[in-house]
Amino acid sequence: MRDPNAIDFWRGFALVTIFINHVPGNTFERYTYSQYGISDAAELFVFLAGWSIGIATRGRDGKPEPAGRSVVRLLARTVEVYRAQLTVMLLALALIAGSALLLDNPLILEWHNAGGFFADPIQSVCGMALMTYQLGFFNILPLYVVLIGIAPIFVLVGRFSLIASLALSGGLYLASLVFEWNVPSWPGEGDWFFDPFCWQVLLVLGFVLQGWHLRSDTLRRWSRRLIPAGLAIVILGIVLAVTGIRPDPLMVPEPRLLFTFEKTYLTPARLLHFLGVLLAFAPLYAILAPRIGPVGGYLNRLGRNSLAVFSMGSILSLIGQLVRFQTGGGVLVDMLVAGSGLVGLGFTAWFVEWRTRIKSSRPRP
Repeated sequence: MRDPNAIDFWRGFALVTIFINHVPGNTFERYTYSQYGISDAAELFVFLAGWSIGIATRGRDGKPEPAGRSVVRLLARTVEVYRAQLTVMLLALALIAGSALLLDNPLILEWHNAGGFFADPIQSVCGMALMTYQLGFFNILPLYVVLIGIAPIFVLVGRFSLIASLALSGGLYLASLVFEWNVPSWPGEGDWFFDPFCWQVLLVLGFVLQGWHLRSDTLRRWSRRLIPAGLAIVILGIVLAVTGIRPDPLMVPEPRLLFTFEKTYLTPARLLHFLGVLLAFAPLYAILAPRIGPVGGYLNRLGRNSLAVFSMGSILSLIGQLVRFQTGGGVLVDMLVAGSGLVGLGFTAWFVEWRTRIKSSRPRP
């Protein structure tokens, strides 16, 4: 089990935020930072995944592990996340179907794009396997599968030059914005909610910055100097969020994605805002960690077991949506949903670590 650290802490924070935001309209959603800026916890989650890849493939001493081992490690993680995606999708569809039967309300079958599955299960099952069929609020893991799957390319290029790895990623990002590349959905129309061609730049950015962070103190010095700039960006994001100012997609010049705030394509404004948040709040862990005690331990535990916790959080958030739908919501219901959900996330993390300890304590034959 890893010692508490900033990466797991902020990843745990992102997991809690995503859970709260995935129960739309609840009382506590208004207190998440996604309501006071352009970016949200999804950017933080993907960036930290890239930083973690850097740690996993380089080690904390900065010496890269054998290339073949890095590739196998990342492909194994890809399979693990893919398996989690299929499991979570199946459970979500079962929850929706069971709720429609229990409440005698066939309209529930249409929730979150589930209607396509029940109308045409044959094509939809194929789409599930290909990840081209996705439910609303269950579309981060497919993105994660693709990003981890292509990560070996950037890791291997980064062994020779981190700048080349970032340039390759940045070129793909800009081309995707200009030509609006995305992965099509099937069956059905439309594209992926998270465009992997664009979101990969955040993963690679985390990987590259982790490498620069290890190699010299320059990044640390500049990050401290740029804290005021980060705070200015955060304040600007608050103003834009509170006033509701957004560029009109029909009024901006071409290529329009360079000037809008679209989450699907991780447009430059969202990316810049996230970097501002990163600069402004990165030093906060060192201040908070000694003072928040069990809260810090809870968030670190979630971050250490992010895949299991995220998967369980997706299911719990759907249950929370169904509970609010049936009861009409309200502060007491929201407290019950949020409280039981946070307990469920904590129990999931504890259970994974307990199971790991049990396995490691068994004598080998």
